[in-house]
Amino acid sequence: MRIVFMGSPEFSVPALDALVGAGHEIACVYCQPPRPAGRGKNDRPTPVETRAWELGLPVRHPVTLKDPYEQQAFAALNADLAVVVAYGLILPQPVLDAPALGCLNIHASLLPRWRGAAPIHRAIMAGDTETGICIMQMEAGLDTGPVLLRKAVTIGQTETTGELHDRLSALGAEAIVDALSRLDRLTPEPQPEAGVSYAAKIDKSEARIDWSRPSDQIVRQINGLSPFPGAWAMAGGERLKFLRASVAKADAAPGEIQATDRTLYVGTGDGAIAVTSLQREGRKAADTAEVMRGWSPPACLD
Repeated sequence: MRIVFMGSPEFSVPALDALVGAGHEIACVYCQPPRPAGRGKNDRPTPVETRAWELGLPVRHPVTLKDPYEQQAFAALNADLAVVVAYGLILPQPVLDAPALGCLNIHASLLPRWRGAAPIHRAIMAGDTETGICIMQMEAGLDTGPVLLRKAVTIGQTETTGELHDRLSALGAEAIVDALSRLDRLTPEPQPEAGVSYAAKIDKSEARIDWSRPSDQIVRQINGLSPFPGAWAMAGGERLKFLRASVAKADAAPGEIQATDRTLYVGTGDGAIAVTSLQREGRKAADTAEVMRGWSPPACLD
């Protein structure tokens, strides 16, 4: 097929590679414009743009698709289909209607659960035991279109958002190639009204840990916000990021630290958690055993 690919972050790159590997013609790649990043604040292209240039594919990164000129330019590509995965712009109706077979979205949840911007974070933070990938026909609503294909996975008890992100990214690439190989035989299934939930963007205020909460909620917060933005607390004036944790059999007051040379136990509202990966301020993330070498943590966290 002749495809327009629309995506921006690292999550989208495997899908682009898979479509190229499957022999589809990529008419153009759309992604977010380069933005200032790093110490020098130089413009940095998105991972998708970088990969597109490596593959010798044409790239466009309009600021908006509401401009009639941009809509005409998109339609002039004469694509059979657009594949959209974490693109970052709303597609207006003229863009949705331009490809002969419409636009397909690779969404990282089992719709209608976790429509919206942060489905991977929200699934872990909510304690879901299962999630997956949906290949969805796009329409004007936010992730409301009929689903062509579903692939489910189990969420590990201590799996982080970073780990689940990578698994779902690979699964999405597999799923879109599968869907396109039998597109004429797939039946679009409207999403049910029951079970709708929305995955709002992660707010920075959600990252600070309240040690008076139950252990399982704190564990889900830590693992769900790892590696970005990272759940945190203050330790004697130093900001610590907590990157992996599990519920522990220990007895401690909320925020109280009980440390060994390999594990950091922290008291919660109903027990304790074991922290196995963290990051001290101004340092790299590491396993707790490595962090504990040469560091004496305070008696309590704020």
